[in-house]
Amino acid sequence: MEMNRTVQILLAEDDLIDEKAFLRAIEKLRITNPVTVARDGMEAWEILKGLNGKPPLARPNLLVLDINMPRMNGLELLQRIREDAELHDSIVFMLTTSNDDEDKIEAFNLNVAGYMLKSDVGKSFVKAVELVDNYWRVVEFPQRTSRGNGASTTDDRRQYVRHPDSRGVL
Repeated sequence: MEMNRTVQILLAEDDLIDEKAFLRAIEKLRITNPVTVARDGMEAWEILKGLNGKPPLARPNLLVLDINMPRMNGLELLQRIREDAELHDSIVFMLTTSNDDEDKIEAFNLNVAGYMLKSDVGKSFVKAVELVDNYWRVVEFPQRTSRGNGASTTDDRRQYVRHPDSRGVL
């Protein structure tokens, strides 16, 4: 029996121009996956956890985070995701203007799947989105099982956490 493999995309981006560029790139590549947009890290967290009376974002999901956002930046959100028993295995890409080596190191230390610069919202932006699209098409997502109290052990994490062999900066 084939499980539903529709990957939900969450874009955490506070810049309307960059959001539109991302959505245009998705459309240009004919990616039909549902995209949810959060304006900052706090709103993204609420969407992921299903706070404020709404259900959590369906899994499997793929997260694309900007670093420089108000209230909670992308690295703070990524840290919170990695510490959460339900979300720690999320596939996360950083798509940001920050070319700071310290940001890159912190992101990779938090097991980011890729760190991409949005310095050009034209062709390279489409290539970045295409990379994200190709990634989720080849990655095998685990089938979720009920864990009872939601607690996770080291053995559970080995079963679900994916450490990509290939990571790079575009």
